[in-house]
Order: sequence, then C-alpha cells, then structure tokens
Amino acid sequence: MVAWVPTGCILQITPMWRMNDRDPYSLQILERTMTDLVQLTVDTSRGTVQGIVEGDAVSFRGIPYAAPPVGALRFAPPQPHPGWSGVRDAVLAGPSVPQSASRLEHIQGARTPDWDEAGCLTVNVFTPLAAVGEPGSARPVLIWWHGGGFTSGSGGWDWYDGRRLAELCDIVVVTANYRVGPLGYLYLPQIGAANLGPQDQGAVVRWTLENVASFGGDPGVVTVGGQSAGAYSALLLGLDPTTGPSVSRLLLQSGPFGLEPQDPQHAAEHAEAYLRLLGIATGSDYGKALRDIPAQQLLDAYGQLARQVSVPGNAAPPMYPVLGAAGVPRAPHEAVPAGGIDGKPLMIGTTHDESTAFFAFDPRIQQLTIEAALGLLTAAVGEPSARATYERHAARLSGRTPAQIFTAVQTDALFRDDSVAIADHHADGGSTTYVYQFDYAPADDPHALGATHCVELPFLFNTFDAFSSSASLSGVGAAERALAHEFAGTVGEFVSTGVIDGWQTYAPPNGFIRHFG
Repeated sequence: MVAWVPTGCILQITPMWRMNDRDPYSLQILERTMTDLVQLTVDTSRGTVQGIVEGDAVSFRGIPYAAPPVGALRFAPPQPHPGWSGVRDAVLAGPSVPQSASRLEHIQGARTPDWDEAGCLTVNVFTPLAAVGEPGSARPVLIWWHGGGFTSGSGGWDWYDGRRLAELCDIVVVTANYRVGPLGYLYLPQIGAANLGPQDQGAVVRWTLENVASFGGDPGVVTVGGQSAGAYSALLLGLDPTTGPSVSRLLLQSGPFGLEPQDPQHAAEHAEAYLRLLGIATGSDYGKALRDIPAQQLLDAYGQLARQVSVPGNAAPPMYPVLGAAGVPRAPHEAVPAGGIDGKPLMIGTTHDESTAFFAFDPRIQQLTIEAALGLLTAAVGEPSARATYERHAARLSGRTPAQIFTAVQTDALFRDDSVAIADHHADGGSTTYVYQFDYAPADDPHALGATHCVELPFLFNTFDAFSSSASLSGVGAAERALAHEFAGTVGEFVSTGVIDGWQTYAPPNGFIRHFG
C-alpha cells in the first residue's frame, strides 16, 4: 500500500540492519520500534531533514535553527544557519548547550553531560503522522520551553520528548535549546551580550513560523509555553512586541514570576565579578578574551560566582533576563496589567509544593529556627511583612518545622502569588483564563517533597520511563497513567482551541482553580 505524501516529503523504508551498521545509537531506535524503520524527509528553509515515524507520530530531532554560536558568534546574537546540502539526519537529538549539572538533579535525576557548543542551537519537531499526509489539515502548534533556572536544560532531553503529546493531542510540538548560564545571560552590552537566551528563543519562534507548515503545523495557531524558567520565557515572548503578535495562546507552568527581571546595574555588577573570576582585566578587549576561553572554564567560573552570591532561601541564579535588554522591554508585573497579553487565552498554574525541590536538600534551610527563618524573610521583605507572612503560614501548617513553613512561604512568594496575580489581571481584562494546581505527590516520599517543582512534567509528556530515577515519582501505575492522559489531554485541548470543555474559566476575586492529582 502506498500512502500519499505532500510535495517535499518522501517516505522510505530503512531496514534495521542498515541503521545498525551505520548508527552507533541504533539501540535507542530499536527500543522504539519492533518493525522496519519508516523515515520521512521534509524540506526546510535551510535544507532537507529526515525524521523517523514512531507510532502515529513523526519525530524530527536536532534541526539547526541558527549558526553554531562559536568563534566570533560566541556572546553574539543568533545568526541564520548557512544551511546544508543533501539530506540531514534528524533521528537523534542534538547536543545540549554548555552547562554544568542541574541543581535539581536530586529531583529529576542525574544526566550524563552531553553539551557541545558547536552544535547546540537546534529544534525538535514532533508531528502527527497524518498531519504530513493530509493537505489542508494543518495542526495547532505548541512551542514549549524547558526550565532549569536559566542555567541548565535541553529541549532535546528525553524528559521533554514531544512524540507522545503530539500523537495523543493531534498537535505539532516544538522544543528547542537556548543558551543558558553565562553564555546566554551574561550582561555585557558593550560586546553585544545582552539577553542572548531570549534572543535565541525569538529565533526559534521565527524559525517555527517559517517552517512549521512543512511539518503539518499551522503557523497561525501557535501556543508558546514552558515550565519554570521556560514559563517565564514564554511570558516574555508573549509580551515582547517583536514576537507577541505571533503568539496565539500561553501555557505557563510553575513560572517563577515572583522574580523580577534583573536590574541592569545589578546584572553589570555580576558581570564584573564574573570577569574578575576569569582573570580578565578591566578595560581589556572583553569579547576577544571571552571567546578565547574554553567553554568549561566559563562554566567553572560561573559556578564560583553562584556560590559567592548565594543567599539561603534565594533561588535566583546569578544571571537571568535583564530588564531593558532584548526581549524584555518592560517588566511583566507592569506589562501584564497594562494589557500586554490581552486577547490571548491563558492556561497558568503551579504545583502544590513548588519550593521543596530547592530547599528539602539544603541543610541551611533544614536547620532553620523560627528566628533564623524570620531573619531571612525580613531581609527580603522587611520585618512587619515577614512576621505576618510567617505567622499566617504557621497557622495553616500547624505542627510543621520552621524549614517547612519557610519553604511554603517561598512557594507562594516565588511561584503561586504572582501566577494568581497574572491570572487576575488577565481575567479582569476580559481574556480567557484557566488556572490549575497540580497536586500529585509520590506515595513513597521520604524527603517530604509533596507535589514538588517539575512533578507534572512526566505527566505532560508521558515520559515516565525517562524519570525512572526521579524522587518525585515512586511508581507508575494505572492512576498515574490516567492522570497523564487527563493532564496532557487538557493541555492539548487548550493548544487546539483555546477553550477547555468542562473547565470553568477563572474570574477573580475567588476564581475557580482546577486540581490535578
């Protein structure tokens, strides 16, 4: 039987033994299929790519969206990729961007370093098989950003593999890498380094608009979403005048919206401290010096800076989006009330116990006394407010330790309060708004994590196998798989139509919040 394939797409069968001969990673592919591999090619604006049919979806991984950020392009805005001749293999994900180990490895599980600066700016596209075989049947698109505190992460990791989400929800899922840590957020505008991570993300949006139709997607129906730093990034893209008009809807999961964009002066001070750690003299050619230093040395110095500026109870990294630089013309807490995302349907939420991920394994927090906890809160918000906030949470959490009460305060301050505030403003402006809370907690929970930060990720992508060493899961049974189907299906409905059947829209002051788990 021969299936019709649109112009620019070629179906071909590749026997397993041929893949095994040429591809050292073929075991990964063999685990995904029990029959001959079916591969499909698509023409993009820069060249032809060959993906792989997996079930009822087609996966294209590791497609370059910008030139490699090396040499003169290190610490420079993303530039167009020069393209390639022939057919580029897109079966396996590309390398991650340079980074050190995640501070949440104890939550999600450890990863083997896989970064390579020369090949890191890539996208991954997951599309329903039928979408590339049916002319005029373009699917809604979800561009989804990984988290990692603006310091780590990769859109190509199996945690975020979008194949099953695309298959279940009949949507096109796009994930991508963006520069993180010093390579993405060092603030040295005099050499052109200012919010390079957000600029990478903007380049991905443009690449998607230009190419997603070839993968069966509709460039006119694009949801931008993400989790944690990825949610923060998604909101910035929705607010930015250069990308916002292309964003149809927003999916914001566990965004640290209590964190204001970094003040330029503060960012410049951290940049100066970073240069000192690298031994780069004041007044020297910063660009040349930074381009000559090995990437690992840049990461090591960033780790030193993080330890120097670390304050107990403060989860902010040393470098993150800077106010007034590219992609952040206005702070979200001002732009959202001013109507910056009005008219765009919004799905926003948090997990029940966000901050346990950051503090459950931090001895500085676990050893807190009431006085010490009040001291940390006072340094952040002042004495009267700190005491009132602590006492309000203590009354609600009777019998809990000072560490647990402090952690609950931080969950509200960094994640929940500002997520609700965004929902309030958005709904008040007359825009469709859905608010959720993810409550699933593992049955075996020795560290009292509860429904911690990142817990919803395997439920969204149905990637439980990739989270086998995660402390946020203690087993996967029928209940977990049913919850995954419910949560992912709800997200898919939102991406497809912007309206979720049976879910009451949010309306302040006592808006409806849907609970999952």
